[in-house]
Amino acid sequence: MTAFYRRLKQRISIVAACALALVLASEPLLAAVVEGVGHASIHNGDIDSARAQARQAAIRDMALQYDARISNSDTVENGVLTSSRLRVTSNVSARNVQVVDEFRSGQLLRLTLRAEMTSQQNSCGNGAASTLKKRVAITGFPLLYPDHARVGRLDDAGEMLPQQLQARLREADSVQILAATTLRMYGDLLNAPTAQQDDNRLTNVRQLARELGAQFVVSGVIRDLDVADPAAWNTSVLGKLKRSVKAVDQSRRFIADMVIYDGFSGAPVYQQRFSARAQWNAGPGSASGFSSAGFEQTDYGKAVAQVMDDMAQSVTDALNCQPFMTRISRVDGELATIESGATSGLRPSATLQVYRSARHFESLDATPELTETGVNITLNNVHPEFASGKLSAHSGQTNIQQDDIAVVW
Repeated sequence: MTAFYRRLKQRISIVAACALALVLASEPLLAAVVEGVGHASIHNGDIDSARAQARQAAIRDMALQYDARISNSDTVENGVLTSSRLRVTSNVSARNVQVVDEFRSGQLLRLTLRAEMTSQQNSCGNGAASTLKKRVAITGFPLLYPDHARVGRLDDAGEMLPQQLQARLREADSVQILAATTLRMYGDLLNAPTAQQDDNRLTNVRQLARELGAQFVVSGVIRDLDVADPAAWNTSVLGKLKRSVKAVDQSRRFIADMVIYDGFSGAPVYQQRFSARAQWNAGPGSASGFSSAGFEQTDYGKAVAQVMDDMAQSVTDALNCQPFMTRISRVDGELATIESGATSGLRPSATLQVYRSARHFESLDATPELTETGVNITLNNVHPEFASGKLSAHSGQTNIQQDDIAVVW
């Protein structure tokens, strides 16, 4: 009996250890505050470009400090080393980026940043789809309350915010950007983006995505740009005196909702509210517009810029786990043409799975259903904006047709 209990105790200990290991493995790594330094050269007095380069270098420095992976690739021919490549990658994201110090010496700029670094735990970005650039349309972010833009004349925020989001995503070079910043997705801004139309679709996303050739649509609403205390900005002598001695609340709020929609179904795949609050310390007439130099130099403008960085990173992270999907535009026997090409990262010999897109007669406006056909397309001709290849089965046998979907997981 003693030996039995001893073996039972050993088994319980093993099970407990395994359970503990699983729990620890499932826990995300804790965030850590890290400082990084970036350098950049100033060319032709362009301090803004140098600052942007130094910022990217500092973020890379923080990422490598937090979690870096190094891989080496050597090529040997006939016993001779012909090439050697060293690649350093880091799977982390930076939040709440703050400028600690900025120092200029001649034509050299040094920027020190502090940020909260976290490890991205999902492994879905390791699939073939993560190597392809998905087409993303960025629409306007209308202001829910236009009166909030009066101080500083930020009326252009609805168009400039998505343009700045585009610029950050282009710099990251992880998706294809389709500009649509003048388009408004929502008729009811107060309830957007949750208001449904009569056919139960959230918005006219599918129509817009079809017209632009986009797989995803990014849209949103700016809900708050107002100053904390409107009375603090009156033009009276007393008001100016209170501001000069900081006797009033001069902070300003920023709140924006961002949604990413799947262009084929119209369904939202990501939704988040972003916010910030900082001092609106712009001098009289120094800030005029959401992207003006005076706006960017304020504490509020710097805080909004950090939020924009977070928004761009959120788009990249959300789409990294989505499959790559494109429409079939033409079918002729065993040959098929798709609406994506080399600019999306497709290359000859790439294989895509074909899914049939179908709608029911009683609900033609409803979300189309995708059904796996068991047929693949192997590309042999790839052009910048389209590609063609051979189907693994004749279209007459499988009924593959225009508007079916080719997918890479």
